Amino acid sequence: MVVPAVLLLLGALLSVAAPRLLARADWPDREPVLALWVWQCVVAAVLLCCALSMTLSAAAAWQEVRGPVFATAPRPVVEAYAFGAAGATAPAAAVALACGGLWSAAMLVREVVRARARRRRRRAELLVRAPLLPGEEPGNDRLVVLEGERPDAWWLPGPSPRLVITTAALRRLKGRQLDAVLAHEQGHARARHDWLLHCSSALAGGFPQVPVFAAFRDEMHRLVELAADDMASRRFGRLTTALALVELNEHRGVFGPCPTPGTQVPERVHRLLTPPARLTAARRLRLTALASLVPVVPVLVAFVPGLRALG
Repeated sequence: MVVPAVLLLLGALLSVAAPRLLARADWPDREPVLALWVWQCVVAAVLLCCALSMTLSAAAAWQEVRGPVFATAPRPVVEAYAFGAAGATAPAAAVALACGGLWSAAMLVREVVRARARRRRRRAELLVRAPLLPGEEPGNDRLVVLEGERPDAWWLPGPSPRLVITTAALRRLKGRQLDAVLAHEQGHARARHDWLLHCSSALAGGFPQVPVFAAFRDEMHRLVELAADDMASRRFGRLTTALALVELNEHRGVFGPCPTPGTQVPERVHRLLTPPARLTAARRLRLTALASLVPVVPVLVAFVPGLRALG
C-alpha cells in the first residue's frame, strides 16, 4: 500500500518547496490578501496530506477503522487499496500521525488560552488605567482613550472589542491620520487576523523544525499588517496612512541608523509611499484558483486507487 507514503512525500515536498517559491515571488507584497489566501491553502494541503495518510494507514492496520471508513465503498474499491499487503509500518505511521494531530490541537488550545489570558490581563490593566467614574455603568464603548506619554494605539479583541489609544497619540496624529489608524485596526478585527496569528503560532510552536509552519507564522505577522495598511490607505490615502505610522513609531527608534531588530515599520512606510503596481484582475483570479486547487491534490491522490477501480 503506497498511497499513505505518497501522501507523506507530497506533504514533505509542499513543506519545503512552497516557502521557497513564495519567498522568491515578487507579488505577495503587492497583493497581501491574496498571499494570505495562498499560504492558508498551502498549509491546509500539508495538513490534509497528514490527515489522509493517517486515515489510510489506520484503515490498513485495523479492521475497526477500515469498516467505518469504507462502509459504503464497493468491494473492488476496498481491494484496490491492497490493505492486506500493509506491513508493520502501517500501525506505527498511523499512531505517529495521530499523535501529531493531537499535539497540533493541544498547541492551538494552548495558544488560545494564552491569548485569552493576555487579553484578560490587558483588560484588567485598562480598567486600572481608565476606571469607571462614580455612578458610571460599564458600556460597550469601542474607543478608549488612555492618558500616556508615548503615542500608541492597539485593538483589543474579544466579545466586546475595543480600540485603545493614548493621549500622546491623539496629540501627534493630525487630521485624518487618526482615522487611518482606526481603519487599520478595524481592518484587523473585520478580517479576524487574530485567529490567523493563533493558528500559525500554534503550528510553528508545535513543529518548529517544519519549514512551512515557521514561514507561515512569520509571513502571517507581516502580511496581516500589509493587508490592514491597504485597508486604511484605500479609505484615507497612502500618504496619510504612512504619516500616521511614522507618528506612532518614531519614538521607538525604528527609523534611525540602527533600527530595532525585527521591525517592519520602515518597509511598510516605504511600501505606502512608493506603492508597487497591483496584479491585473485576471492574474489575481488565476492565482486564487490555482491556490484553491492545492488542497484538492492530496484528496485526488487519496482517491486514485478507488477511482481506477471504478473506472
